[in-house]
Amino acid sequence: MRIQAAQLTQYLPPKQHLFVLAGDEPLSITEAIDQIRLAARQHGAQERASFTVERYFNWGQVSQFLQSFSLFAEQRILEINLPTGKPGVEGAKALQQLAEQPAADTTIILTLPAPDRDMTSSAWYEALSQHGVLLVLNQVPLAQLPEWIAQRLAMQQQTADEASRRFIAEQVEGNLLAAHQEIQKLGLLYPPGPLSEDAIRQCVLNVARFDVSQLGEAMLQGDPQRVMRMLEGLREEGETAVAVMNPLIWLFRPLLQVRLAMQQGIAMQAALSQARLFGDRQQLVRRALEFLPQKHIEAALQKLSDIDRMAKGVGDGDAWLELSRLCTGIARMAANKTARAAAGRSR
Repeated sequence: MRIQAAQLTQYLPPKQHLFVLAGDEPLSITEAIDQIRLAARQHGAQERASFTVERYFNWGQVSQFLQSFSLFAEQRILEINLPTGKPGVEGAKALQQLAEQPAADTTIILTLPAPDRDMTSSAWYEALSQHGVLLVLNQVPLAQLPEWIAQRLAMQQQTADEASRRFIAEQVEGNLLAAHQEIQKLGLLYPPGPLSEDAIRQCVLNVARFDVSQLGEAMLQGDPQRVMRMLEGLREEGETAVAVMNPLIWLFRPLLQVRLAMQQGIAMQAALSQARLFGDRQQLVRRALEFLPQKHIEAALQKLSDIDRMAKGVGDGDAWLELSRLCTGIARMAANKTARAAAGRSR
C-alpha cells in the first residue's frame, strides 16, 4: 500500500515488515530508514545485513541471508539498495518472492530511485506495492519549502515569519539536507521562540544546489526571478552552458512534436504519449501549449542551436547571456498568461 510520509509511524514494525522507499530526496529517505530501523530494534532486531545491487550482483546472497538461522537475534533487518531501479531478470524474481513470501523474522527495507513508467509497470514493483508499505519521497517543491521549514523549526520550538522562511527556502533550493543542517544550526545558536529576520540572514549560508532539470520547470511555471537565480547558481557551480541548454532542447523538441501532432488532428493525450511525455512533464507541456505558439517553439529551438555554437566557440555572442534572455523571456510569457487568466476569473 502507498502511504504518505506522515503516516509511516502507523505502519512501523511489528505491524509491517516490508518497506519500499522510492524517490530522489536523500534526507527524507535517510530519516525514514532511521525510523524503521529504530522500530525494528525496539521489536528485538539485533542483526542487520545491507546489500547494494550493482552490476553482476548475486541475488543468492539475499536468499542465503533469509534462509540462514540467527544465533543471536529473533528479529533481523535486511536492507537492499537498488540505485538503478533495474533489478534484472533474477532480481525481479527475487523481489517478487520477497513480497509474496515475506520472512516473519525479518524487517526488509528496499530503497529505489524515483519511480518511472518502466518501474511502476513491472510485476515486481506491483507485488512490492501490494504486499508492502510503499513510500515515495521526492524533492519538496520550492512553493512548499517554507511550510516544511516551519514544521522543522517547530520541532525545536522556534518560529520564523513567512518572509524569513522564504529566504531560507531560496538559499537551500534543491538541497533539503542543507536546509535541515541550517535549521539545526539555528537551534544551536538561538533559544526557543521567534527568530528575527536579521538573525536568520546572518546565520543561513547560501547553500543552494541547483538542478539543471529544474530550469525548464521554473521557466514554464512563469517564475523569471527563480530562472535568473538558477542560471546564476548553475554558472557559479561550474556548469557549462552546453550542459544547461541540453535539457531545454529535450523539452522544446517534444513540445514541438506535440504541437505538430495536434495540428494533424491527434488528441492531446495521444500526442503526449507519442512524444513519451509522462507524469509531471505532461503537466508542464500542457501548460506550455497554452501560451507558446508553434513559431515561438521553433524560434526557441533555433536560439538554442545558436547558443550551442556560441558555447563551442564557433559562433559570435555570449552563450550565458543568450540563455538568460531566452529563459527569462519565456518565463515572462508564462507569467503574463497566468496573470491574464487570474484577471479573467476575477471579472
